[in-house]
Amino acid sequence: MPISKASFQFLSALRDNNNREWFNERKSEFQKHYEEVKDFLEEVKGHMQEHDHIDDHKCRVYRIYRDVRFSKDKTPYKSNWSGSLSRATKALRGGYFFSLSPGDRSFIAGGFWGPNKEDILHIRKQISQDPEPLREVIGSGEFKGNFGQIVGEQLKTAPKGFDKEDPAIDLLRYKQFILQRNFTDSEVLKPDFARTVSKGFKDMRPFFDYMTDILTTDLNGMSLVDQ
Repeated sequence: MPISKASFQFLSALRDNNNREWFNERKSEFQKHYEEVKDFLEEVKGHMQEHDHIDDHKCRVYRIYRDVRFSKDKTPYKSNWSGSLSRATKALRGGYFFSLSPGDRSFIAGGFWGPNKEDILHIRKQISQDPEPLREVIGSGEFKGNFGQIVGEQLKTAPKGFDKEDPAIDLLRYKQFILQRNFTDSEVLKPDFARTVSKGFKDMRPFFDYMTDILTTDLNGMSLVDQ
């Protein structure tokens, strides 16, 4: 199911009329477009199953309602469609995300948004021990052409327990390891965009394979995953 122009028109109108009265009067229209996005997610998942293992129970389209409890912005609704897919089993790491928003603001992303303290320490130890495999992945022309560089929050100095003169300090400062690729409205509205998204996620695989390897092995290369 492709994303329709009407769906983006609804989001544009919602952005300009972000209030409950306007939204409630168009609840049925919202529901129609929301179902369309769920169908889109199912199509993406179907393509993904051709080249990855996706957990059927952890794929979802996110609610359009904003959590405004701790935000200065009290507008009640998001002005984008978004959702995520998760890889199956402990042996496959990394997650996938998409955000569709008119005005050429759409993107896909993947990676590690909030590694717990044990995982981030393990990642840093592995990178510090041998940064070259990661540099090879993110330095390839294909990676740069698709994603540019790793994005995500970084520390301003060396993480605790690591030398600021470490040759891999530029990589060790990352607190998040995220890949992102942007899309124009015309790209999103093409009939085969679900396949384009699947291909974009597949292009993340060398990075995911590297991160899976270091997260599932100790510093000696021995498996940490129960067989």
